[in-house]
Amino acid sequence: MGDAPVDEKPDSGDTTAESAKAETHEFQAEVSKLLDLMINSLYKEKDIFLRELIANASDACDKLRYAAITEPELMTGDSDLKVSISLDKEARILTIADNGIGMSHDDLVENLGTIARSGTEAFLKQIKSDESEDPSLIGQFGVGFYSSFMVATRVEVFTRRAGEAAGWRWESKGRGKFSITPDETATRGARVVLHLRKADEEFVEEARIRHIISTYSDHISLPIELAGETLNEGSALWTRSPNDITEEQHKEFYHHVSHLPGDPWLTVHMRAEGRIEYTGLVYVPDMRPFDLFDPARKHSVRLYVKRVFISDDCEGLMPGYLRFMRGIVDSNDLPLNISRETLQHNPILAKISSGLVKRILSELEKKAKNDSDGYDLFWRNFGAVLKEGIYEASDQSAKLMKLARFHSLNATDKWISLADYVADMAEGQEAIYYLSGDAASGIEKSPQLEGFKARGIDVLFMTDPVDQFWLPTAANFDDKPFRSITQGSADLDKFETAKSDDDSAPEEEKTSDSDMDKLIAMVKLTLGDEVKDVRTSSRLTESPVCLVADEGDVDMHFERLLRQHQQPVTGQKRVLEINPSHSLTRALATLVGKEGASEALEDASHLLLDQARILEGESLPDPAAFSRRLAGLLTKTLTT
Repeated sequence: MGDAPVDEKPDSGDTTAESAKAETHEFQAEVSKLLDLMINSLYKEKDIFLRELIANASDACDKLRYAAITEPELMTGDSDLKVSISLDKEARILTIADNGIGMSHDDLVENLGTIARSGTEAFLKQIKSDESEDPSLIGQFGVGFYSSFMVATRVEVFTRRAGEAAGWRWESKGRGKFSITPDETATRGARVVLHLRKADEEFVEEARIRHIISTYSDHISLPIELAGETLNEGSALWTRSPNDITEEQHKEFYHHVSHLPGDPWLTVHMRAEGRIEYTGLVYVPDMRPFDLFDPARKHSVRLYVKRVFISDDCEGLMPGYLRFMRGIVDSNDLPLNISRETLQHNPILAKISSGLVKRILSELEKKAKNDSDGYDLFWRNFGAVLKEGIYEASDQSAKLMKLARFHSLNATDKWISLADYVADMAEGQEAIYYLSGDAASGIEKSPQLEGFKARGIDVLFMTDPVDQFWLPTAANFDDKPFRSITQGSADLDKFETAKSDDDSAPEEEKTSDSDMDKLIAMVKLTLGDEVKDVRTSSRLTESPVCLVADEGDVDMHFERLLRQHQQPVTGQKRVLEINPSHSLTRALATLVGKEGASEALEDASHLLLDQARILEGESLPDPAAFSRRLAGLLTKTLTT
């Protein structure tokens, strides 16, 4: 840990060493790493530590207000919830106090000694990889309290949990340890006392504190007081008219509810009136949250009832495919004392969710229409998640398919919609062709694309794992069925093509259909059960062979995904397709029936299959045999 600067005042009143009742605890290893970063912080904008502490105090008051619905005695004697700030310039002490829910002994150990969320390592890695000085990252990983050590040599927390008689004092200098001591003077809530470094004494200047609160915390819905004066407007931002909210206020509220750096990419502020009344103020981030693909798929939209905080994890409020949304929903119709279990099946909540989802998708549709470049940024960040809704939400699947964007054979460097694809379909084309793979940059070289490229037929690239789930569910778009080009016959003969290699070949090099049929039969006999079938291909123009799934079989890419995720899957035999116009297959066809060519043809059959496997990115079942056959072929070629 870094040492304190030499101009610091010696700590006074450090009861950690003096009190026999003090318990000393070690910080969790991740917290120690984090504190080292904070103590030696290079952040230029240290003032966000105050934003984080005020946000914590506000949340504590919200939790007490909710708990008091069923236990009103918790607020007896002190029902005016607020955040109070006091300054001691001479001693360089800044205090942030609230009269919220408070913490018990175990809460202190859990909340101020460990980090429950698995995010600290990710936070530290991102700081190092980006060399970022963006202080908003602190809030993103749930470590806001520890930002106190950017400005303080010592931090004390005096607290008593609502409804409990015992009070506690937590203290640490941020150097690997913290202590907890009983404290009879602690009142309900929490009082955080920061002993500031001399270099950071600006944070006991009243003007500085006023500026920070007006910049970061004006939207907080309970009073923030300094010397008896309320510094913030104190009304919930979402209750104000949209016309009365500035862009800066939206940004700060977004940071408050999202704990993300950056700015909101899209703001949706709606108020529903009538049989069900609710207000929603939600944002689409301009970057991916680090836990976007967490298997739990939890959203981060908070639920309020009559401006009383109820839950930040309300199942049923926001569908999983919109879990990137951040913000709040405030209902006037739900009962204040509703439980989480009841909420999950509440018809009012279901209607609120339905109305909110429709509005969000409508706003995304407008954005896609009016700002295509901006929408491309959104799609890069959240498209894979949004597509989950196509198979999860049947009532919204049509709208979600309209919002979907793809790269394609003819649009490798831009995004196109399904409507764009259908509008540009070739004459006589009846299906939407697609190719599945891990990345557009890889699958655009797939041999299965050759026939489509030669005929000018576009093919969509499906590079997200979720594509394998929604495509069978969606079945079609605009009455055009989706069809994988690696599954079944290509059926490309009905489309005109440019001059083929076979047409341009000298007459003597052309191979008769009967010779090619004999080659197909010989290859099929040689490979036996290694393939499901062998046939000529209309989808190949440059490569000699490729593998495809038979009609009705599992798509090859989907099978690979299942194997990668260690899912049980029965390997299916694939169809080997041969390009009858390729010089290699023509040469092989002429050898069929010739004396002494059978061994060479057998080796060539296995080599063709292995080549097709390599093109698909599959591992070879017998690399040694492949090496032997290839070496034999090269030897014959070079010595002939």
